[in-house]
Amino acid sequence: MLKLVLGYFQIVAIMLIFCVGQAFAQQQTSYIDYVNPYMGNISHLLVPTFPTIHIPNSMLRVYPQRDDFTGDRLHGLPLIVTSHRGKSAFNLSPYSGSLSNTSTVLSYSYDNEKLKPYTYSAYLDEAKIDVEYAVSEQSAIYQFNFEQSGESHLRFNANDGEVSWDGNGISGKQNIGNNTWVYIYAVPNAKPKAIQTLEKGAWQNKQAANGETACIDLTFTEGTKNILFKYGISFISSQQAKTNLAREIRGFDLAQVKQVARQKWNNALSKISVETNNQNDKTIFYTSLYRTLERPVKISEDGQYFSAFDGKVHADNGIPFYTDDWIWDSYRAHHPLNVLIDPKKESDILNSFIRMSAQMKEFWLPTFPEINGDSRRMNSNHGVATILDAYQKGIKGFDLKEAYRAAKGAITEKTLAPWSGKPAGQLDDFFKKHGYIPALYDSEKETIAEVDGFERRQPVAVTLGTSYDLWCLAQIAKILGYEEDYQNFSKQSLNYRNLFNPETKFFHPKDDKGSFLSPFDYVFSGGQGARGAYGENNGWIYRWDVQHNIPDLINLMGGKNTFVKELDNMFNQPLGKSKFDFYAQLPDHTGNVGQFSMANEPSLHIPYLYNYAGAAWKTQKRVKKLIREWFRNDLMGMPGDEDGGGMSSFVVFSQLGFYPVTPGKPVYSIGTPFFDKATMQLPNGKTFLVKAVNISEDHKYIASAKLNGRALTKPEITHQQLLQGGVLELVMSEKPTSLWVDKN
Repeated sequence: MLKLVLGYFQIVAIMLIFCVGQAFAQQQTSYIDYVNPYMGNISHLLVPTFPTIHIPNSMLRVYPQRDDFTGDRLHGLPLIVTSHRGKSAFNLSPYSGSLSNTSTVLSYSYDNEKLKPYTYSAYLDEAKIDVEYAVSEQSAIYQFNFEQSGESHLRFNANDGEVSWDGNGISGKQNIGNNTWVYIYAVPNAKPKAIQTLEKGAWQNKQAANGETACIDLTFTEGTKNILFKYGISFISSQQAKTNLAREIRGFDLAQVKQVARQKWNNALSKISVETNNQNDKTIFYTSLYRTLERPVKISEDGQYFSAFDGKVHADNGIPFYTDDWIWDSYRAHHPLNVLIDPKKESDILNSFIRMSAQMKEFWLPTFPEINGDSRRMNSNHGVATILDAYQKGIKGFDLKEAYRAAKGAITEKTLAPWSGKPAGQLDDFFKKHGYIPALYDSEKETIAEVDGFERRQPVAVTLGTSYDLWCLAQIAKILGYEEDYQNFSKQSLNYRNLFNPETKFFHPKDDKGSFLSPFDYVFSGGQGARGAYGENNGWIYRWDVQHNIPDLINLMGGKNTFVKELDNMFNQPLGKSKFDFYAQLPDHTGNVGQFSMANEPSLHIPYLYNYAGAAWKTQKRVKKLIREWFRNDLMGMPGDEDGGGMSSFVVFSQLGFYPVTPGKPVYSIGTPFFDKATMQLPNGKTFLVKAVNISEDHKYIASAKLNGRALTKPEITHQQLLQGGVLELVMSEKPTSLWVDKN
C-alpha cells in the first residue's frame, strides 16, 4: 500500500513538473506577444510605420486602410498591399440593408481595434458588424458577424481591373502598374442569393464587371448573420490564386489559420531570445525584429513566379524569388541581419537580384526592386555591398561572377545621376575623368538630360556613395582574381578625397573647374533636401559617409582627437534656424540631436565611429541615449521613415550590443548591451550569447569584455568569431572606464 501511495505521488509530481515545464516552454516561446505593431504609427513629420499583418516575408500583407492613425474612419477592408506603404489592391466592404449606395468602397466608423502581426479584429460601430481576420502566406480569411436585421452584403471592388462570379467564388485582377497585375480568388462560406455588378453608376443583374470602378456585390439571405470569406492572391493568374487558397486554407476555420500564423511568427522571432526585467526594451526589440521581417517579400508560387522585370512567368528552380527591397535603406543593417540569422534567405535574395539583372533590358543590378519592377530610386547602387557582405560572411549559394557583372554594369554603365535608370552620360564621363560629380551654383541651370529636376545631382552624396560601391567592386574583383579591375576600382574608391575641404574638414561640393562652391553653408546650402549638394541630409551627416575607409577619414580630419571633437560638435550643433524653417527645407533630416539625424539611414553608423578613434565609451553613451530618446514603445516611437526594416535593424543590432558599421567587412563594432542575456540561435546549430554582468539603466559603460574567456583588446568581434558560438561577456559600469580608450 505504501508503495502504491508513493507511486501515486511520484506520478503526480512528474505530471506537475511536466505541466510547469510545458507552461514555461509556452511562456518562453511567446515572443510574438512582445510585438507592438502600433509603435511609430504616428509620424514625427513624414511617413509613419504601418501595423502590417502578414507572415514573415510573405507575399500577402495588409494593414487597416485609413488616412491617418488618428483618424476614425476605415476605408473598406484591405485584401493585399502590393508595395511597402502602398494602398490595398482590391477592397472589401460588408454592410446590412438594401442595395442602394453605389460607392465601390464604404467608409466605416470603428472601435475596439485589436491587431497583432498575424490577426486583426475591430467593431464597425455604426454598421454594427464585428470583423475578425487571420492571414497566411498567400491567402487569408475574414469573419463578419452582422448584428442588424435585413440582408447582409459583401461588396468587392477592383479599381482598374476585373471582377466576376463563377458560381462558387469571385475571380478578380487589378492593374498595379508596369503591366503588372495582382489576381484574387475569393470564396464565402454561404452561397449568396443575388449577384449585382456596378456599371455606369447603377447596379446591374450581371456577374462580371471591368474598368476603373469594377465592383461586385454579394447579397445574402436575410438572417445570415455570420459570414466567412476566404481568399487567395497571386501575381500569376486567378487560377493560381485559387490554387494558393486551396493549398493554405482548406475549410473556414479562422482560429486554425490564426494559430498556424502565430506559430510561424514565434518560430521566426525565437532565433534571438533576450532576457531582461525591462519589458519596454523587450517590446522594442521584438517589434523591431518584426519590422525587419516585412520585406523583401517572397513571391514564388508553387515553384514559379511572375517577374515584372521582364513581364514573364519563370520557374524558380527551387530558389524562391524575393522583391520589394529598397536597397539604399536596407544594405546598411537589414541585409547584414539576414546574413546573421537567416543566411539561406539572404542567399535567395541575392539570387533574386541576379535574376532581376538578367531579366531587365540591361544587365544592371537593381536599386529599388519592387513588385512591379525596379524604380531606380535614391543615389548610388549599394546592392554591391549586400553581395560583398554576404560572400565575406560565408554565403556562397549564388553566382559571384554574375553578381559582379551585374554590379559592375550598374556602377560603370548606368548613369550615376540619382533616381535614373538611363545609360551613363555626360555626368558620368566627368566622374570617370575627374573623380567627382560636379555641382552647380544656384544661378546655373541644369543642362544634363539624365538629371532629375527635383532630385538634382546630389554631387557629394553620389561621389561618396559611389566611392564605397567602387571599394566593394574592388574587393569582389580581388576574390575573383580580376587584378586589373581590383587595382582600378581600389584607386577610384578614394574619390571621396577629391571633395574633402581640408580647411573646413567637410566634404564640400566643387564646380566643374575644380573650385569649392562659395559661399557655402554645410547646413542649408543645396536647396530642398540639400539635393544640390548632398541628398535628404546636409553636410554634417555626409561628413562621415566613408564607411569603407574610416582610418583614412580620421587622418583627413586631423587625427583621432580632432575626429572625436568633431563628432561631439555634430551632436551639439544647433539647427541654425527655427524648426519650422529647418524642416521645411530638410524634412528627412529629423530625429535631431544637434545636426545628427536619427531618422535617416545615412546616420545609422555614425554613433559607432567613436570606437575607431579610441573613445569607445562615447559610443556606449551615445547609443544608449539615442535608443532611449527615439525608439520607444508608443505611437510616436519611431523618429522617421522606417522603410520596412531598414531602421529597425539598427535597433535590433544596437540592443544586442554590436553593429555592422561597414557592410562588406565581416566585423561588428561593439556598442552597449540592453539585456542581461541575448542568445542567438545560429543557422549552424551553435548559439552565441551576449551576457551583460551588472547591467542596469545607469550601467551603460563596459568595464571589461571577454569572448569565450579571453579579453577583447578592441571594441569589435568578427563574424567568424560569432559563428563559432560561445559567450561575449560584458561587465558593465556606471561611469566611463579606461577600457578601449586610446592612450596616445
